[in-house]
Amino acid sequence: MHKPRVRPSKAASPTTSGMSAATGVAGRPRRIDVVPFPPSRRLVVAVERAGRRMAAMHCLFELDVTTARTLLAASDRPASFTAFVVASVARAAAAHPQAHAYRNWQGRLVRHRHVDVTTLVEVQTGQGPFALPLVLRDADIRDVPDLTAELRAAKADRTATGTGRMLDRFGTTLTRVPGLVPAMYAVMARSVRLRQLSGTVAVTAVGMFGAGGGFGIAPPALMPLQVVVGGVTGKPRVVDGRTVVREVLDLTVTFDHNVIDGAPAARFVADLRRLIEEAEVLSTSSTTGARRSGRAG
Repeated sequence: MHKPRVRPSKAASPTTSGMSAATGVAGRPRRIDVVPFPPSRRLVVAVERAGRRMAAMHCLFELDVTTARTLLAASDRPASFTAFVVASVARAAAAHPQAHAYRNWQGRLVRHRHVDVTTLVEVQTGQGPFALPLVLRDADIRDVPDLTAELRAAKADRTATGTGRMLDRFGTTLTRVPGLVPAMYAVMARSVRLRQLSGTVAVTAVGMFGAGGGFGIAPPALMPLQVVVGGVTGKPRVVDGRTVVREVLDLTVTFDHNVIDGAPAARFVADLRRLIEEAEVLSTSSTTGARRSGRAG
């Protein structure tokens, strides 16, 4: 690993602070570390550059997830909240192909009838924690415990994902060639074949790292449909004529306005709200498993 270079801060003006260049308040050494930019972060920057053509349209709304969290806690198989949201988003996307459509090299609109969802799994690397993209194939027909198992396997072993293996083998080489990674992602954004590797939907769960509510806004990316899972907090809601405290999720959905207008986007959000608030994927897990087996055959 590269050893960080340490630079003393520039001397402050004697007329403002009177401190020396090497010490601060109470004699504390003032240090500035200059370290190499991690190759993994270069990949993130390249994705954001490739997504600059996206005309982002954000939708922020609240969802009552009391029923879902109760069913998840009572599940006899490990089932995470992130996997539940992924399964719900994937089913809504399957019902609304326009929501995750994109344009190919000929300018034609491409709509996938299957839904592959990319989500981020935090893993440890030589440069520290890194959010590794994991593509959950056919998430629209898989149940929550199945998705949970894949998420946990990727977190335990980063080489379980295609991106993780690529980083281990070629990460440093890719980022050393100027412009190579941005060009690679730019091609992926338009290529139907390469889209099979990246998926068309992204789900990012930022709420898992802190308590309380709060919305997140997705940065520009390759995905035409992005969902940011925010925090969950108790809020008063009227249920059957009574005011009760319910668990409320803050959710942000980002569409590409180049491929979808407000009305169809609103219909997608309405279906997603129903799927999450009624916890449909948890109450129909046996049916989902049967559909998955039939499709695989």
